Amino acid sequence: MRKIIIYLATIVLTATMWSCTEDDLNSESIFKDPDPATKTEFDKWLLENYANPYNIAFKYKMEDIETNMTYDLVPASLNNSIAIAKLIKHLWIEVYDDVAGAAFTKTYIPRIIHLIGSGAYNSNNTVLLGTAEGGLKITLYRINDIDPANVTIDMLSDRYLKTMYHEFAHILHQTRDYPADFKTISNADYIGSEWNSVGVAATLDTAYKLGFVSRYARAEANEDFVETLSIYVVRGAANWNSILTQAKAAGAAKITQKLEIVTEYLKNTWGIDINELRRVFELRASTINQLDLLNL
Repeated sequence: MRKIIIYLATIVLTATMWSCTEDDLNSESIFKDPDPATKTEFDKWLLENYANPYNIAFKYKMEDIETNMTYDLVPASLNNSIAIAKLIKHLWIEVYDDVAGAAFTKTYIPRIIHLIGSGAYNSNNTVLLGTAEGGLKITLYRINDIDPANVTIDMLSDRYLKTMYHEFAHILHQTRDYPADFKTISNADYIGSEWNSVGVAATLDTAYKLGFVSRYARAEANEDFVETLSIYVVRGAANWNSILTQAKAAGAAKITQKLEIVTEYLKNTWGIDINELRRVFELRASTINQLDLLNL
């Protein structure tokens, strides 16, 4: 132990002597932008489509510092990263551009989008599709599940787009909270992590009849709020009407009441018409076959 202390003291003394003899500091930063020659075509595309217009760092190469290390994860493939970058820009970022204006999008859009190839599997048999952290970063999982040559809007909505709208809704309500009245509608029926339990009490049919648009919405009020918003926007009128039918009269009344609060919140707080948001989303969704997802 004594040797270690002496050794460390010697290092400190040496470093101190060296620093004291260095009179002139180098003004050149040690943090340099990568050599443009090392940038891939995709890096250049991201610079033009994410970094420059929106100040978004689109991270498709999995980074330990950005990753939840409690999960066993794999990186996203390059081809799938290209495809999802084009799709979420077309079906999420530019939808908000069209409806709320580019200034809104640039102000509130997260500064980091991080892609993970695999899912993040929990011990309770759930899998993370996405996370939002403090309004600064959205992480998307299961990117390697995409087949860029065969994408459908239903698959994209279920696996990715609902997640994007869900997580962005978290960013919005974390910035300016929604009315407290929303939390009182189903306060007695939130069940935390038990939303994923096995049994009649946690089925989708039960969730509908209790006034929730999904099983996950039963976790707590914030999840209920963003699930209501995201499912209404990305799953379409036919799906929404089906939910109301299955919910029966009592459940449908609660879901409708929640949607009314979500609608007023978006309008009064952010100047966003939720029906216009859905219309523009559906219009853009009808044109995904025109996107070249295989090439830049």
